[in-house]
Amino acid sequence: MRKFASSPPIEERVGDPLRETDATVAVAESCTGGLIGSLLTDVPGSSDYFDRSVATYSYDAKRQLLAVDRGVLDAEGAVSAPVARQMAQGVRDTADTTWGVSTTGIAGPEGGTDERPVGTVFIGVAYAGEWGTQSSTTAAERYEFDGTRQEIKERIARRALEDLLDAVEQRR
Repeated sequence: MRKFASSPPIEERVGDPLRETDATVAVAESCTGGLIGSLLTDVPGSSDYFDRSVATYSYDAKRQLLAVDRGVLDAEGAVSAPVARQMAQGVRDTADTTWGVSTTGIAGPEGGTDERPVGTVFIGVAYAGEWGTQSSTTAAERYEFDGTRQEIKERIARRALEDLLDAVEQRR
């Protein structure tokens, strides 16, 4: 019987590239409610690169803690790419980190619509370039996950870390 080595979980794999680039990360979590921060802090030594996780579940929290634009929330709804981008930028800038990651979605079991069914999430990743270089970027991707509320939250959290790792690797 052949044994295959499995790769370490994403929360372990993201640390080395962040350390190697002397980068830091902060997370703004809505639907994941702190799970990304929990995964990151499960890794010994994560204080080298992890700054904070802010659970901004309500519209008010998104506005007050991350400066998400009220007009965008009103026009697009919390579960949208523009809000995910603003959340990622907001947490990156308020924490003064290299990277900001955000999640906003519908974990279920209720709350979905035809346009945005249960399991829909937008994950934002924001990078802070050097001052004066105009190299700061922000992106948001839409995903849909199946499962129970807890399974969906875990899939979202791990996908957010995968998106972060992909972005960090592209910058190396």
